[in-house]
Amino acid sequence: MAVVRHTEADINLLARLLRAEAEGEGKQGMLMVGNVGINRIRANCSDFRGIRTIPQMIFQPHAFEATIKGYFYQRAREPERRLARRAVRGERLWPAKFSLWYFKPPGACPPTWYNQPHVGRYKAHCFYQPTGRECEEVYRF
Repeated sequence: MAVVRHTEADINLLARLLRAEAEGEGKQGMLMVGNVGINRIRANCSDFRGIRTIPQMIFQPHAFEATIKGYFYQRAREPERRLARRAVRGERLWPAKFSLWYFKPPGACPPTWYNQPHVGRYKAHCFYQPTGRECEEVYRF
């Protein structure tokens, strides 16, 4: 059962994002990118208030660097579509489980990002989750 409403076009869009943002991180890293995106839709807090759909989440200004690069606009592939479906079904992995932010720094992970604490690293990406005070909703599902 899906945790966010979606169409097949949304799955293709999310699959393209996963590939463009984290193909070098493997399947688990791409799924974590999906986790963060789905968290942004479901949590409805912080910078993500009013984000209710996959397209809104992906094309929110300044949300994902991949959307301004040509690689994002290539056709979705089946392996990434499978990962996108897993993400919309609510499968979440640590450290992305409650995270709303991630990024790939040139070195060590900063202790905070957008004033939120660092919770873990997967390969090259650092993950940051909001505090309960900042975003209680992300911890409810």
